[in-house]
Amino acid sequence: MQRSDFPALPAHVGIIMDGNGRWAKQHKLAVALGHRQGTENLREIIRHTDDLGIGALSLYAFSTENWRRSPEEVAALMQLILDYFASEIDELDEKQVRITILGDKEGLPEKQRETLRRAEERTADNTGLRLNIAINYGGRDELVRAARQLAAAAREGRIRPEEITEEVLAGQLWTRGQPDVDLLIRTSGEMRLSNFLLWQCAYAEFIFPEKLWPDFGVADYDAALAAYARRNRRFGGR
Repeated sequence: MQRSDFPALPAHVGIIMDGNGRWAKQHKLAVALGHRQGTENLREIIRHTDDLGIGALSLYAFSTENWRRSPEEVAALMQLILDYFASEIDELDEKQVRITILGDKEGLPEKQRETLRRAEERTADNTGLRLNIAINYGGRDELVRAARQLAAAAREGRIRPEEITEEVLAGQLWTRGQPDVDLLIRTSGEMRLSNFLLWQCAYAEFIFPEKLWPDFGVADYDAALAAYARRNRRFGGR
């Protein structure tokens, strides 16, 4: 579908890419192969988002809680970070996609940290789609960090407590300068945020497709966008 096919489109879409492990189990494969399969459709979803002129796309790739998974699965996910950027960075840069990593890069292994830093630096001046990839990310951790930064600023006399507004706090988040999430999609039928963009999803519309992430294609994405366009967004009004 094209932009003209939708009566309204979100400015910012968030996706919790859930179901890779269950997909692997269904296909009697190792979990690592489920995660790898989950990246195959990602290329088309990003391209389609860009083609539709949606301004920002946020993807939940690895949470602060995911470190609790088995060492084998964590190692596979860390390797996937390296492989993904090695294969995709040239096209993303050519299409003017600007990459922002949401999360604590310092908590990642050196190779992954350097790969993400280079991706952000290379695309920093691009003017197209804002592609936010949440890696070692937690929504509560993001808010705690913002509170600490503002507390330090107040202690040093750079800001007065009464000057701290929603806009000021939002300016301390990793998504600063971007619109809030309008549409949050979580695949696999699970109906929870799992600590993803808690502040930014304050008035998001939620859609929970039953399909597992590796099976979620452009047609499914279009269906979610069409459902969003039919929503009556009141933002607390009538």
